[in-house]
Amino acid sequence: MMVKTKGPGAALPNLTDLADRYGSDKGSRKHRYTELYQMLFLPYREREIDFLEMGLQIGGPEHGVSADRKTTDAPSVRMWLEYFPNARIHGLDVSDFSWFEAERFSFHRCDMDSRAAIAEAAAGMPDFDIIIDDASHASHHQQNGFLELFSKVKPGGLYVIEDLRWQPEAYEKPGITKTAALFRGFSEARKFVHADPAVQAEFEALAPEISGCFVFQARYTKTRRDQVAVIHKR
Repeated sequence: MMVKTKGPGAALPNLTDLADRYGSDKGSRKHRYTELYQMLFLPYREREIDFLEMGLQIGGPEHGVSADRKTTDAPSVRMWLEYFPNARIHGLDVSDFSWFEAERFSFHRCDMDSRAAIAEAAAGMPDFDIIIDDASHASHHQQNGFLELFSKVKPGGLYVIEDLRWQPEAYEKPGITKTAALFRGFSEARKFVHADPAVQAEFEALAPEISGCFVFQARYTKTRRDQVAVIHKR
């Protein structure tokens, strides 16, 4: 299937086709995120953008596997490199992907459990047009990432958090406000509410920088729980 438009991305493979070709779970065989991303990312497609994805291969510590596991592929990185032919793609993961070499790819190893570690990694990164969090999916990891990295999103850029409806038992902290509820509440009332007042205050401080927040259901079925959040920066 080819894109038939006359604008950006004309006659280039559709993102869902690329996801299915490289074995990414973002495609038609599982989450179907690429149907949404094709619409959101097409205007960026041929631009020289900076792009960051956190979480590069299924099967990390969130599934009880050591962070020092042997990694064997980075399917979404391969997908992004082809989809964005002029982009600089950055990957961040708790496991080692330094073996993955591509001319426009940079790898950063980081544990999302530590905000200091995220801040240290971010210091060596550029500002980004698009950030996608597909890391551990633990609520506090997602929130750590947003609080440290939203400032790295360029004006008009996008911050995406995937898999909001599943949190790993190995990491999830009891009593923490779920990220889905946090952003769903903001999308409805333009206000962040969090069980931890200090964390709530940090999110509220970022609210003026958010022009829009949308939470989409799993496979776009309203009977399923929140799945992916898209936050647009002013």
